Amino acid sequence: MRTSLCAFVFGLAAMLPQAAGAEALLPCLADAGVLTVQAMGIGNDGTLELDGGREAVLEGIRLPLGAAERAPPEYAEAARAALRKLAVGRTLKLAILAPARDRYGRLRAQIFVGKDTWLQEELLQAGLARVAFPPDRADCPAMLYAAEEAGRFLGAGLWQARAYAVRAADALEAGNYRPLLGTFQVVEGRVANAAIKSGRAYINFGADPKTDFTVTIAPEDRKAFRARGIDPRLLTGQRIRVRGILDRYNGPEIVIANPDMIEMLGPLPPPQVATKKKKARTDPGSF
Repeated sequence: MRTSLCAFVFGLAAMLPQAAGAEALLPCLADAGVLTVQAMGIGNDGTLELDGGREAVLEGIRLPLGAAERAPPEYAEAARAALRKLAVGRTLKLAILAPARDRYGRLRAQIFVGKDTWLQEELLQAGLARVAFPPDRADCPAMLYAAEEAGRFLGAGLWQARAYAVRAADALEAGNYRPLLGTFQVVEGRVANAAIKSGRAYINFGADPKTDFTVTIAPEDRKAFRARGIDPRLLTGQRIRVRGILDRYNGPEIVIANPDMIEMLGPLPPPQVATKKKKARTDPGSF
């Protein structure tokens, strides 16, 4: 049920006009500031052009990019057309958490039309976007993943295209993953083993990390996982789904910085619990 929300927190009041109209939003946005705007147009990348020369991006999702991700162009065109129909010429409510703006000064928002239309949800259910969280925020992850799953289950939109298929981790071999390098991919499989080496977490999906798919977490990003009680080593044997830019380090690799970029496809591992063996926390090789 959608509830009334408080106005700006995290210092947003100093950055944006006064919030208004919080009644249409969601419990997962309880700490968001709400800004009422008019949508004037849509940029080629899906940026919303607003009144007053402002711009906003749809936080938490990634629109299809067509040729830029070696995929058919019609899905990118359909996504922009749907967004144009839903938003342009309409009054929008932007729910904004901190950090409020991206490096280009655009507002990062969950965006609503009227009381019931959530743009991110609409696009995900129509198969015209995929969930994609940046390192510093994850708005309403459970709801966004559920909306994406609905679109995928129905085979809607981009889920019809091989370019956007969910990849099986154990099927990413040298012969077929190289054309995918540099593109945003969704990959799932069972974790074979996980370890911490030189401060970096390695989540391996095969016996040979030199050739098999691996997810890595940089040392500076591990604190976000520790704050959530997530030790990657406890993922061994678990089925998970991850997403990000496919790269290569020995074998195929995705680097993640946000715990919400991991979806559990089976039982959750128990949270990390502090024990008397506190020395392990200061070991450079520990998580």
